[in-house]
Amino acid sequence: MLTISQLAVYAGVTVRAVRHYHAKGLLPEPERDHSGYRRYNATAVVELIRIRTLADAGVPLSRVQELLAADDDAFAAAVTEIDQRLRDEIRERQRHRRRIALLAAGDSLALPPEAVAYLTRLRDVGVSEEMVEAERDAWILVAAQLPERMPFYMTMKSQKLNDPRVRELYRDLTDVTRWTGEDPRLDDVADRLAVEFEAVPEDGWDEGALPDDLADLLDAVFLDSVPGARRILRRLEHHGWTGWTNIRRIQPTD
Repeated sequence: MLTISQLAVYAGVTVRAVRHYHAKGLLPEPERDHSGYRRYNATAVVELIRIRTLADAGVPLSRVQELLAADDDAFAAAVTEIDQRLRDEIRERQRHRRRIALLAAGDSLALPPEAVAYLTRLRDVGVSEEMVEAERDAWILVAAQLPERMPFYMTMKSQKLNDPRVRELYRDLTDVTRWTGEDPRLDDVADRLAVEFEAVPEDGWDEGALPDDLADLLDAVFLDSVPGARRILRRLEHHGWTGWTNIRRIQPTD
């Protein structure tokens, strides 16, 4: 007769595992000797090895008892089912690994390569990381809704970066986000924006327009995060422009 420690060694498991299998009802509790210790026979060793083998193969403990009692056909069907579940789990874990790899890649998470290239170019021309992150978050929203349009948008934005005035404006916008809502310097920023808007062909705004609900969402982010946003928009209306995401020409205000 064997002690629980000896049983564990024969079956290649830990004593803790043996007690766990007892608690789960997979391995029957043996009779105890006169000292109150469990004593196991060879049958218990064989049964424990079968349990361990099934568990090591990925069979859930909740199904081990079923398989131990199954005939050949039922056993084969159960194994096939469990194998499919394991395959599904492997695919899911591989998908998670790919997502983790994207997390390590920074901007690549939730953005296509052309958007990552555009953000890299923003950094290269001296745009602050704060502004780059704001752009990134905005384009994540757009990419989730309009993935097929991202190559067009990124080409359009990259072309604008060829203009030195646009690059300078981008660099200055970091300071703008820190100004109070009534800072008079905001008017100069709006005036510079209006000049850039005038350079866009008449049909250029319609071609790049986003759906109204998405534009409203992005406008709300701008209004909530930039104290001077409303003053900039009022000044743009003075020049005959409205909107922040979907920019449209209007009658200039007085």
